[in-house]
Amino acid sequence: MTDGQHTFRVLRFDSADDETPAYQTYALEASPGMTVLEALLRIQAEQDGTLAFRYACRGAVCGSCAMMINGREELACRTQVRDASRQGRTVYTGSAREEVEAPGSDAQMITVEPLRNLRVIKDLVVDMEPFFDKLVAVEPWLQPEQAHPPRERRVGPGAWAEAEPYTNCILCACCHSVCPVAEQEPGYLGPAALAQHYRFLADVRDQAGEHRLALVDGDDGVNGCDFAWNCVHICPRGVPPTKGIAKTRARITRERRGDGRQ
Repeated sequence: MTDGQHTFRVLRFDSADDETPAYQTYALEASPGMTVLEALLRIQAEQDGTLAFRYACRGAVCGSCAMMINGREELACRTQVRDASRQGRTVYTGSAREEVEAPGSDAQMITVEPLRNLRVIKDLVVDMEPFFDKLVAVEPWLQPEQAHPPRERRVGPGAWAEAEPYTNCILCACCHSVCPVAEQEPGYLGPAALAQHYRFLADVRDQAGEHRLALVDGDDGVNGCDFAWNCVHICPRGVPPTKGIAKTRARITRERRGDGRQ
């Protein structure tokens, strides 16, 4: 039993060669429950060993296999071929979300492309170094007043509730890819870094408030966000970067005003 033959239209490019990116198609008989990652592994093993892409955990935990599938940022390991080949799919462009037709007239065609807003190294592999540099820039580690307390720092469920959603980020860069500001402004820290910034700003154990706010106070930080909400809609783990950015911006405003309210 199979889900039928599908055509995978993959954008190929090698930065080591002076060539224009071009689509290459592969026909594959899909088995029930097959994911796009499994399909790519089959294509690589059986049809084209030069096809390049990243993957690791296969369980939507590591974020390595993030890519564009039919115009939308997805984790290939959790996107089933049957679902990806549906006739319509949602595309996030700028501040608009729209339902568009799948490429071509063949409902069995799946277009696979690398993430946007990051340099392509080869095929579906993008250079993640600038993305991680921005993450490091917001100092995503706990900075408590007392470095080594005699006992562990306990946090109750109520106090942890504000920071908890941001701990779910798996650094897949889907939000960075869909962000219209990151597309226009390479220096913008981006939704993933700013979400991780807020994760520690909201942590009751952290005491680096003023210093943390200074790290993101500017046009490359929270002021640069256009609040398109694409990052919230696209995140595979439900992290709400825009909410954290809005709360950080509001806190900066309060600090300047001098009332100091949280």
